[in-house]
Amino acid sequence: MEKITVLDLLDLDLKEHDALDLKCIGARSGLARTIEEPDINRPGLTLSGFFDNFAYQRVQVFGRGESAYLDKLDRENETAIIRKLFTYPIPCCIFTHGITPTARFVETAEEAECPILQSGLPTSDFSVRLIRALSNIFAPRQTIHGVFVEVFGIGVLITGDSGVGKSESALELIERGHRLICDDAVELKCINGNILMGGGKNVAVGHHMEIRGLGIINIAHLFGVGAIRDRKQVQLIVQLEEWDSQKVYDRMGAGDNEVAILGVSIPRLIVPVKPGRNIPIIIETAAMNERLKKMGYYSAYEFDQNVLKWLESENARAVYFQEKDSY
Repeated sequence: MEKITVLDLLDLDLKEHDALDLKCIGARSGLARTIEEPDINRPGLTLSGFFDNFAYQRVQVFGRGESAYLDKLDRENETAIIRKLFTYPIPCCIFTHGITPTARFVETAEEAECPILQSGLPTSDFSVRLIRALSNIFAPRQTIHGVFVEVFGIGVLITGDSGVGKSESALELIERGHRLICDDAVELKCINGNILMGGGKNVAVGHHMEIRGLGIINIAHLFGVGAIRDRKQVQLIVQLEEWDSQKVYDRMGAGDNEVAILGVSIPRLIVPVKPGRNIPIIIETAAMNERLKKMGYYSAYEFDQNVLKWLESENARAVYFQEKDSY
């Protein structure tokens, strides 16, 4: 399982609605402690002396209620519970609302080398952001060879053997106004167990492309920042392969061809490549058709229903004329 240290948590480059607004206010010697679970714990019951099933492996978040109770313990000179709290290998304690804990609490944490962090965010807002950040860090991941592009708002992962034309097709799509997410090495993450997010494995080279005969090109410099995106949900896989005259390809689109990646089923199209086929336009059409499916409209199903209605009407007409001729 993925592990991060408390120092890594402080160094996360999160912006805008993802920012955690964290700083260390005590026990810096413990910043090397590891966080091994993508969840948090509010230690209200623990502070009251109930240590059964104490989730000490998680990050401990102290809101206004917990902080008020700590102040009460400090006024009553009750230190046994605080000392017992820090006998557990807690990754770190985080105080929200910009609250500063009591000097006695910080002193005990210093002795146990348990980092004390502070955030100016409200507890509910901070908790949502922290869980989202930890879920992203601990998400199962897999790296796939391919090109990931956004076409008409649909995240399309183009796969296939080396040299089949993935990058060239993606370059034509970018020329037509679509966006590149990453080329060659696509890192996939399973978020919340049912969403597959894709992005570049290396941020520094994520928006570069390798075109045989041309070399490495920077898409952001050539086409502008509007032609790139950092990450996107994978919603369609287009697998390119050399045309095989002996193979029967889907001509109706009525079949449900899906592939499971990290436990998430993603629709997949197998597109044969040969001279004269405009692959970028096929990918564009596939993306638009996928959008229609998400809106509840299935072209293949509608075609099938229309054919059935036509056959039924033809049969009815034939029966009618046969009966009329028999009179």
